[in-house]
Amino acid sequence: MDARRDIGGFVVWDYVVFAGMLLISAAIGVYYALAGGGQQTSKDFLMGGRSMTAVPVALSLTASFMSAVTVLGTPSEVYRFGAIFSIFAITYFLMVVISAEIFLPVFYKLGITSTYEILYTGIVIYAPALALNQVTGFDLWGAVVATGVVCTFYCTLGGLKAVVWTDVFQVGIMVAGFASVIIQASMVQGGFNRILDDAYNGGRLNFWNFNPNPLQRHTFWTIIIGGTFTWTSIYGINQSQVQRYISCKSRFQGKLSLYINLLGLWVILTCSVLCGLALYSRYRECDPWTSKKISEADQLMPYLVLDILQDFPGVPGLFVACAYSGTLSTVSSSINALAAVTVEDLIKPHFTSLSERSLSWVSQGMSVLFGALCIGMAAVASLMGALLQAALSIFGMIGGPLLGLFSLGILVPFANSLGALIGLLAGFTMSLWVGIGAQLYPPLPERTLPLSLETYGCNKTYNGTDLMTTTEMPFYTSAFEIHNIERTPLMDNWYSLSYLYFSTIGTLTTLLVGILISLATGGRKQNLDSRVLLTKEDFLSNFSFLKKQNHDLSYKSHPVEDGGTDNPAFNHMELNSTDLNAKAKGTRL
Repeated sequence: MDARRDIGGFVVWDYVVFAGMLLISAAIGVYYALAGGGQQTSKDFLMGGRSMTAVPVALSLTASFMSAVTVLGTPSEVYRFGAIFSIFAITYFLMVVISAEIFLPVFYKLGITSTYEILYTGIVIYAPALALNQVTGFDLWGAVVATGVVCTFYCTLGGLKAVVWTDVFQVGIMVAGFASVIIQASMVQGGFNRILDDAYNGGRLNFWNFNPNPLQRHTFWTIIIGGTFTWTSIYGINQSQVQRYISCKSRFQGKLSLYINLLGLWVILTCSVLCGLALYSRYRECDPWTSKKISEADQLMPYLVLDILQDFPGVPGLFVACAYSGTLSTVSSSINALAAVTVEDLIKPHFTSLSERSLSWVSQGMSVLFGALCIGMAAVASLMGALLQAALSIFGMIGGPLLGLFSLGILVPFANSLGALIGLLAGFTMSLWVGIGAQLYPPLPERTLPLSLETYGCNKTYNGTDLMTTTEMPFYTSAFEIHNIERTPLMDNWYSLSYLYFSTIGTLTTLLVGILISLATGGRKQNLDSRVLLTKEDFLSNFSFLKKQNHDLSYKSHPVEDGGTDNPAFNHMELNSTDLNAKAKGTRL
């Protein structure tokens, strides 16, 4: 290919498509602010009035964590390291089963608080700003602020219902953006078989690497084991996701939303991997990154879009809308979740005289506050290097110990509060130690296995002495990295551990220490409350349709005043409702 040709730029129709996406998203927020009398109570604002069904919630689940990090980061990952990333399809399946069958059954009995998503939200605000900066020349921080403002606007006005339905719209935009790139790339490159042949010849179809070494960045085992722990911490205990489950009409609808969401995850992953292979086919002879045409690997996708879609006005705008949609969905989810945690866990217990209408206004005020805070966190995210790995590293370092904490409470009957606290602190210590160490002293290339990036085709007039194949660009850079220091065994082993194992270390450390401390401090002698444990009845409830209508799967009924503070993930309406068929309190929904 002749890599010297110019790539295109934004034209009027691209701006029209992009602005249309923003206007529709904002309009959905306005609609739900006005429909049915608006957000009258904090329950309406934070939980959609518990009236959502499985399909929109499933699409919202998909959109929330298949963000701009996925749109920009995954194709770049496949381009540089190969299609082994597609093994995450198995990880997603395991994660959905664990979340649906272990964590979801007790969501109505536990209060779950998650604050680490503020920093992750900063990353996903910064990601599409990079895309906009590369594609359109928009001011980088102007784009960051615009993202946060639009999200805060429709989230504050419409609450969770607006968040969910904008997610449904935005996941459609994401798929359309991916599809436009895949179709046009296959046409430009001479067919999809040509793309696969180029990928095979370039070593990109490296699906099966069974090396058990935990220091290798991506192998079958690191993705299956470490990836399952990482993604379960995202879907199993994350406040944003929990709010969606409990916005469903019933527990069955909540489970169904998870399994439908799995199909969405597979579709987005497939599109991302195919885009990555198309990237390699297009630039196998002249890598834009090492030839300095772009400054970051995460700008590869917008570069490709302007390269192959410059003759189709409006389509580059569709792709930027695709990246932007991923961000809007994720940021709005985080803002709504953070507002829910603050109102339900901090404000309600201390300001009991507030009316539901007042709490609704407070919730909206919290949305504005956290929207501003998330914009600020984008500045921190700009220092963290490669987007995809930075995002998953945060989830691993912080989500792993939290996953261990909730697993301890749900699965270990004798766990007590002291064991849980010390276990959580131990888990944070271990995961932050290895995670921060990896930021300061990144692993060497032989641990990360980057594939060759070639530049010999960048200028056809060069002579033979100028041909170059290079992997000298670092796979991962961080503003915190310490340079010019002698490597020690600690750096080359502990700090070189695959980032996917950060979550595994945090989870297992929390569980192990929590169990030992609980046993040592009389955990076996404490009174058990079966409402906070995963029980046989929780599993058998999956087959309740085979049993008589009047079969009661509930735990013992309990008075509202004994249940503790209301929480979006622990609502007494579910525990104390009266089922007219069962004629008994406490029927599980």
